[in-house]
Amino acid sequence: MADGHHFNNISLGGRGGGNPGQFKLYSGGLAWKKQGGGKIIEVDKGDITSVAWMRIPKSYQLSVGTKEGLCYRFFGFREQDVSSLTNFIEKSTGITPEEKQLSVTGHNWGGIEINGSMLCFNVGSKEAFEVSLADVAQTQMQGKTDVVLEFHVDDTTGANEKDSLMDLSFHVPTSNTQFVGDEHRTSAQMLWQAISVEIDGGGSSEMAVVTFDGIAILTPRGRYSVELHQSFLRLQGQANDFKIQYSSILRLFVLPKSHNPHTFVVITLDPPIRKGQTLYPHIVIQFETEAVVERELALSGEVLAEKYKDRLESSYRGLIHEVFSKVLRGLSGAKVTRPSTFRSCQDGYAVKSSLKAEDGLLYPLEKGFFFLPKPPTLIPHDEIEYVEFERHGAGGASISSHYFDLLVKLTNDQEHLFRNIQRNEYHNLFNFISGKHLKILNLGDGQGRTSGVTAVLQSTDDDSVDPHLERIKNQAGNDESDEEDEDFVADKDDSGSPTDDSDADGSDASMSGGDKENIKSSNPELATTEIAKKLGERWQKMTAEERQPYVEQSQVDKQRYAEESAAYRGAAAQQGSGAGSE
Repeated sequence: MADGHHFNNISLGGRGGGNPGQFKLYSGGLAWKKQGGGKIIEVDKGDITSVAWMRIPKSYQLSVGTKEGLCYRFFGFREQDVSSLTNFIEKSTGITPEEKQLSVTGHNWGGIEINGSMLCFNVGSKEAFEVSLADVAQTQMQGKTDVVLEFHVDDTTGANEKDSLMDLSFHVPTSNTQFVGDEHRTSAQMLWQAISVEIDGGGSSEMAVVTFDGIAILTPRGRYSVELHQSFLRLQGQANDFKIQYSSILRLFVLPKSHNPHTFVVITLDPPIRKGQTLYPHIVIQFETEAVVERELALSGEVLAEKYKDRLESSYRGLIHEVFSKVLRGLSGAKVTRPSTFRSCQDGYAVKSSLKAEDGLLYPLEKGFFFLPKPPTLIPHDEIEYVEFERHGAGGASISSHYFDLLVKLTNDQEHLFRNIQRNEYHNLFNFISGKHLKILNLGDGQGRTSGVTAVLQSTDDDSVDPHLERIKNQAGNDESDEEDEDFVADKDDSGSPTDDSDADGSDASMSGGDKENIKSSNPELATTEIAKKLGERWQKMTAEERQPYVEQSQVDKQRYAEESAAYRGAAAQQGSGAGSE
């Protein structure tokens, strides 16, 4: 490759378990993205301080240290990848990767090496294990010779793993030569102090920086006291208590409700938190939009200047959702997404719709769609294969003509159907989606001319609409288009829409009834779907001139259908009025 190497199925190590994804190493640094969307890690080459290879069971692991004291571990590489990547790393960063060996003897005695936020336990010259001190909640002495590390209870780590590391104990004899004690401090106390320096003084971050009481959370539902600490946030409710590391927060969303006194603040997580057997990748908080609060942060001026310079202030006063999002952004470093340029017909930020029988709001954002509040569904634009506007299928013609549905098909074949969108929202949604260059399946030729459903939605004449007819016309395709209808494959279709048998032959726009009888008589064993398939193949092979008579016949049939349908409705209306007069 011209600039870098790309690998699939490379996993990111950590307390949350191995998450597979795509790994890219290029001249400017490295990047890793979780498979299926979610967490993204990017490290600039100027921030890389160390690189190491290690052979682990079934694959090789690449460890990358950064200036911030973080260490990322990627595994899933093959043996032949090591030499090529080593040469590339040396040329692009000037760092020569070292080779480490994994200790598999099972010995539980050795030496400790502290490098930034990483603590490595070595047996001789080989590494037995390593842990991140950023995950340590506090460290304490147990007796005079034991040092105990207690790890953060992070409810997001349980989403992928059944077991999670809770505590770790080291026995340091007084004869230890690595951490030499004196008459005032034992060897274990020397190790304890070295570790305490790296975890902010042994748990000082446990005190809440700021607290918001009685907050309404829609997902997971309940009222919680929300505590924002230096390295994590805690949700404390009557029945549930969640503790979430800031490293699990992907993004914050601040989305006001249209013409409603509430504002959504959504915390998107990877990995998600677990409540029973249910996973929650989004925490949906609902604030009163006009509520004003004042908060003092429990942080010293020294900590604010050194650790949170230009990110936090000593105090805040303003709307509660703004104060909350600003403080959380400053502590976690997460980015904030606000409403996009989209405006609804009532000048709101979202459109009313339904998803999986739940009513809610669909927010068209700059880089995705977000449906709230339940089920909270985030759809990035880069994961969308196409969107399709559909006529609303429920109710009679007079009801369905005022609504439409929006189908969003993802690249992984998953579909989301947003129903019951008011018809007057069509133009704003259509312009926004086309402006994002997303593929609209039933757009027609893409030059502003639309067919089938989209043409009907653009029309303002509700009374002239027959939803069933328009759906049939949309499935059949646009006969006037310059492009061939490549989407029509009979065996992938639903074998036809339900129609009146007496009108079936006369309304076929592609082939005459005689052609049907010829195919059927010469191939009596063929089923109806196979006959339709052969007719479709013939239609594809015909030239524009050969198709023209059938196109004209189709137009005549459509006009006849409209006249007969109007006459039928008029007769039905007269009968109904006559019955009512009796």
